[in-house]
Amino acid sequence: MEIKVLGPLEGGARGVSVIPSASKPRQILALLAVNAGQMIPVPTLMEEIWGEAMPRSALTTLQTYILQLRRLITAALGPCAPHAAKDVLATRHGGYLLRVPQDAVDVHAYERLAGQGRAAADRGADEEAARLYREALRVWRGPAFVDVRTGPLLEIELVRLEESRLGILERRIDADLRLGRHAELISELTTLVARHPLHEALHAQCMVALYRAGRQWQALETYQHLRKGLAAELGLDPSPRLRRLQQAILGGDPALDAGTRRGAALDMYAA
Repeated sequence: MEIKVLGPLEGGARGVSVIPSASKPRQILALLAVNAGQMIPVPTLMEEIWGEAMPRSALTTLQTYILQLRRLITAALGPCAPHAAKDVLATRHGGYLLRVPQDAVDVHAYERLAGQGRAAADRGADEEAARLYREALRVWRGPAFVDVRTGPLLEIELVRLEESRLGILERRIDADLRLGRHAELISELTTLVARHPLHEALHAQCMVALYRAGRQWQALETYQHLRKGLAAELGLDPSPRLRRLQQAILGGDPALDAGTRRGAALDMYAA
């Protein structure tokens, strides 16, 4: 059985879906899937569904939702399955546990690939790192939990996953910059800085890519757009690292040239 939450909620076995139509059972399944292999206590599940407005019938209603999910799992597994639905959506003392292989949930497949990419980058294997980061990012089919109502716990997971996704994207771009792919990155980075107008790391990457492509004036213009945005929105100046990167571009610092073995673009001029 597979379950996907990085985009629309999908899941099933043998072509038969296990995704309920009602919003609260969908929440339960999404939370159990993200934490596959871990027992989720009943109070935690109830907090996710109802927050502070918990009805008196919360426990009975939660048990009904679990039964609904198990009926869907039973139908998807089929009569010849080696495991029953109670083995897949298992009851543990004080909670419930979704027992599926970790890579059967797209979150865990993504995190495995992302971790392998970081390990490759740490040992200087940028080509391998870029490939693994791309594979990790391809697991995503849209925003996490896009069609799932999110309570307090799924909201935390949503923020964590989206931050992770952006971080892996940054790492993939840094690996590509180290591989001399600056010309290929300009279009992507131009779009990204427009979507994230206050994000320093993406602006630093865009500045480096433009500079290496012989577009120094556009690199400096990118810095000015960020500087103005930070001042208008937050009353802040760019960080010292980014200011030093701007000065390096103005001075044509050879350390900016493609092939320089350095870390992230924003860290090229860290103190």
